[in-house]
Amino acid sequence: MQLTINEKRLLLELSGRGEGSPETLGGILQKPPESVIQYANLLLQKGLTEVKRDTTVSLVRTAEGEACLRDGLPERQLYDSFKDSIPIAELNRHPQAKIGIGWMKRLGWITIQDGLIMKTGDASPSAVEIALKQPEAAPKDIQKELLRRGLVSEEEHTAWTIRITDAGRSLVEGGLDLREEVGALTADQISSGNWRDLTLRAYDITKSPRPVWPGKIHPYQRMINEMRRILLDMGFTELYGSIIQGAFWNFDALFQPQDHPAREMQDTFHLAGKKDLPENWEQVRDMHESGGSLSSSGWGGRWDPEKAKATVLRTHTTCLSIQHLAAHPNPPVKAFCIGRVYRRETIDPTHLPEFEQLEGIVMDTDVSFRHLLGFLREFYLRMGFESVRFRPGYFPYTEPSVEPEVYIEGLGWVELGGAGIFREEVTAPWGITCPVLAWGLGVSRVAMLRMGLTDLRELYQSDIGWVRSVPVVHSGGRC
Repeated sequence: MQLTINEKRLLLELSGRGEGSPETLGGILQKPPESVIQYANLLLQKGLTEVKRDTTVSLVRTAEGEACLRDGLPERQLYDSFKDSIPIAELNRHPQAKIGIGWMKRLGWITIQDGLIMKTGDASPSAVEIALKQPEAAPKDIQKELLRRGLVSEEEHTAWTIRITDAGRSLVEGGLDLREEVGALTADQISSGNWRDLTLRAYDITKSPRPVWPGKIHPYQRMINEMRRILLDMGFTELYGSIIQGAFWNFDALFQPQDHPAREMQDTFHLAGKKDLPENWEQVRDMHESGGSLSSSGWGGRWDPEKAKATVLRTHTTCLSIQHLAAHPNPPVKAFCIGRVYRRETIDPTHLPEFEQLEGIVMDTDVSFRHLLGFLREFYLRMGFESVRFRPGYFPYTEPSVEPEVYIEGLGWVELGGAGIFREEVTAPWGITCPVLAWGLGVSRVAMLRMGLTDLRELYQSDIGWVRSVPVVHSGGRC
């Protein structure tokens, strides 16, 4: 059995005493009590000692309690500050009035009538006053009152008893080698050969080392970074923008009618304040009311510019895409955004009121629907999804539209977003004549599939155990 020199010294000392406290044994061994407890627990694992821990709780007066013991409780100080009676208004000027009046009335020391406080003549020491002198001897209910009033506090005391076992005695009787052991050799000891004369500490190579948890990026953030890296490698430029957007860019510029349900309070976080409309906003108005110069008939009715000036927490990152296109109407454009969006959702395992969305756009003279499917397939393949397929879909501002799906073992085909080609009603007001491929996907849904989670909330909770357990490198080398 391998023992350190400190374990051997502790066993030897216990063999003559039978048992002892960490404080007593530490004084003899010239070690802190905490170290003695550590050595004893190591011997406990080997069956050579018994370690007993007794915890007791005592009540000690706080600084306020000491002051009240010396000067009297607030109610006693207040009671002694006047004679037989006093107006309430006058007594309220006393610094202890706020606490003392209520306690005097509760204890029956005073009565109050017509704005006058009168002593009853009976102000014998209260149970709290008596208990404050010896808190430990007070009844349990009075101790609780002392604690509630902050007059005493609980102090926990731990007493350790270390006892040698029969196996420990037998080991000592068989003889212990108390020579100092060396755990690490110096360069001089190795080069001079002195290491041959040293007693080297034995190591148990079958024991697992203590786990070390290095700092690392949160798994969800690592996956977002991975998506960003893939799109940058594919030649895209990243877009950034405020989470507070005008309704014009969030809805109207995307040809979403002003009476659309998504604008109502159950879907959107509306904010106070207004945002000015951009130049050429009239083109968007005309597109909504009559279809502008296109063959479209628009939505009809009257488009309200005041409604478009409202501010909201962005419900999607598409509002950044259309702003970028409005500022860069000439091809080529190849951009993406990964950002937080907000919707009034009921929180459950698959819905949150805020989540991340990935948005991508490609504009060029000859791009087509086939190019859109190619971009999406390439992105999902690089994310590690081996099987990708597409099915027709419908979205308010794209036509044609498609929903990409990936195959997950055990789940089957899972829809991971929406895509399509922006309608002319979206691009024409900004002078854009080329096709614009666009897609968006819920980043959190991809994360759940990649990490094997069933509850979306786990991505945002500070569960250090889960963060430690998720590997930095996934199968296939994806980080």
